[in-house]
Amino acid sequence: MILPPIGHRRVIDRELSDFFHTHRKPMFNRAISRLCRFYNVRRPRISWFEYLDWGKTAGKTYHDGRIHLVHPENWKRGRVYNTERMWVQMIYHEMAHYLFWTDAESKADLFMRRMVSRLRPLRARAAVLPACGARPHAVRWPHDPGVNGRAGSPKIAGPSEHAACARRKMGAGRR
Repeated sequence: MILPPIGHRRVIDRELSDFFHTHRKPMFNRAISRLCRFYNVRRPRISWFEYLDWGKTAGKTYHDGRIHLVHPENWKRGRVYNTERMWVQMIYHEMAHYLFWTDAESKADLFMRRMVSRLRPLRARAAVLPACGARPHAVRWPHDPGVNGRAGSPKIAGPSEHAACARRKMGAGRR
């Protein structure tokens, strides 16, 4: 998994911790923006709540990129696990959901393009099977440019080479 460099993570963590204590929104926005800038994604739409799911949930990420979070003021009240570290880790957890869920269509298209890139067309790769039923074999000719244009590179033997092979077999049987 690719993570931001340790220096960036320390800055992000410090800004989230400061937000937990001071409740200054620009600190939180900077931390989230830094994280999104590193991963090259849009900033999520974040909504603050006093509680989610009757106090059972600390944050919730939706497939459309919205994140619902419990505000630190409310996190400190009425929770068994009300520490700053737990809140910051909850933010990281919800951001991970956002990073892995967001923009699924373009990720699928990118995956498709990467799977198909650098593949040769099917016609160029298909070896012609000779009539004698022999399997195609790679032949090296030091003077002949092969598949990639360099001398001495492997080249799939064509029909004429297989015909010569078949003639040799037939000639050996007549003697």
